Amino acid sequence: MPQWGMVIDLDKCTGCQSCTAACRAENNIPFAGPEQAEMARPKFWQEVLDQEIHGHYPFLTTQFVPRPCMHCEEPACIKVCPVGATYKTKDGLVLVNYDRCIGCRFCTTACPYAVRYFNWYTPEFPEPLDQALNPDVPVRDKGVVEKCTFCAHRLRDAQKKAEEEGRELTDAEVVLLPACVQACPASARYFGDLEEPESNVSRLARSRRAIKLFEELGTEPKVVYLKAE
Repeated sequence: MPQWGMVIDLDKCTGCQSCTAACRAENNIPFAGPEQAEMARPKFWQEVLDQEIHGHYPFLTTQFVPRPCMHCEEPACIKVCPVGATYKTKDGLVLVNYDRCIGCRFCTTACPYAVRYFNWYTPEFPEPLDQALNPDVPVRDKGVVEKCTFCAHRLRDAQKKAEEEGRELTDAEVVLLPACVQACPASARYFGDLEEPESNVSRLARSRRAIKLFEELGTEPKVVYLKAE
């Protein structure tokens, strides 16, 4: 059984935010608008943070850190969900059943990576944004928690196609599969099976540059960063 993960090369990331824009378009993430933004209620399934490494403004060195859901092997969000709305698939994806979610936000509090978002408002897609809605991704209602899915709908389509053709899904088919990975102009992201020794992500995850965020917490995140040289 594959275990899907992502590798992000911090040496290559330019902070262009193409991944953020692509994720928003692919996954029907509505814009918060000025009023909701003032109350710190925007949603970003994929956000790029900036970190000052050394120096002082305006003479400083900045590193950009993209932050999707970590799809942890031991996710804290699942442990606290009282209704089982957050769950992990056999191939390692951490997903949310929006029909079951009661909006208690325990998972939002438990997540050490701050990558889960509560729908405080009814999502709106005024013209012409309504014409760009992705029919493969459900629009989440007010009152539920949502987050990055590693573009699970794309992955399931690719798996179905391979199954119909009687073959295994190849690394070449998935390495650029998520919208954020596909949109990255610097080729800073890779997606694939961490259990396959010869896959791109597996080889990169064994690099001496490989690190994980808050690894000491025991969540075992499946997003691996390659630190700058």
